[in-house]
Amino acid sequence: MTQGPPLPPVFLRAPIAHRGLHDGEHGIPENSRAAFRAAIAGGYGIELDVQMSSDGKAIVFHDYGLSRLTGADGMLRDKTAEDLSRIPLLANGEGIPTLAEVLALVAGRAPLLIEIKDQDGEMGPDTGQLEVSTARDLQGYHGPVALMSFNPHSVAALAAAAPDIPRGLTTCAYDPADWPELPAATCDELRGIPDYDRTGSCFISHQGNDLGNARVAELKSGGAAILCWTIRSAAQEAEARRVADNVTFEGYAAEVPEDSLP
Repeated sequence: MTQGPPLPPVFLRAPIAHRGLHDGEHGIPENSRAAFRAAIAGGYGIELDVQMSSDGKAIVFHDYGLSRLTGADGMLRDKTAEDLSRIPLLANGEGIPTLAEVLALVAGRAPLLIEIKDQDGEMGPDTGQLEVSTARDLQGYHGPVALMSFNPHSVAALAAAAPDIPRGLTTCAYDPADWPELPAATCDELRGIPDYDRTGSCFISHQGNDLGNARVAELKSGGAAILCWTIRSAAQEAEARRVADNVTFEGYAAEVPEDSLP
């Protein structure tokens, strides 16, 4: 596959707020409008997740089930976007937003790192609809955006649906204990990050405590940008930056370099 566009330098400057700059104890739930406003105010980049509603809309939400963040029963993919807009997030009562709504809110004021959540269930090839919906929402958006997924089939689908948007792989050590839903053989395959070239990726976002992985070093030496997740302290950040070009963080006030500030 042809190499996709490079990751814009802005993604390697200010730290990237994981699911926005969230703080549920103070009324700022993850992947919420409030969290994105807080990240923009802090001068950070924004990482967010998208799932698919029953009517094919890209919805900004991390989990497959609704209960942890809303207290509601059921699966997100069984609800329409309108249904989801009426389900309040527990921390502050906001409804669950669509990607289109979040794009209108951010309006280019922060770089957006968008993770497409696996819709196949086993990182397999049952992908495409969410990728197309995401690409449709991004048409005409003016602002820095990059797309990524743990599922390499999803990243390949993004290459077709949004060839002009930088794309990458979300990657990790794939310890089978952490991925009980995946066959061990799938974990073994994905651990080696074999799909970087075939998906036309220009970056990875790798598990922060596995940055010593030899494959990460190989990709970096070949020109890949290295992001990482999820860093939870300044000490962890300092360690991660020995390898990573930037960090996705939560739970502490990551320092914003002066050259990143407006």
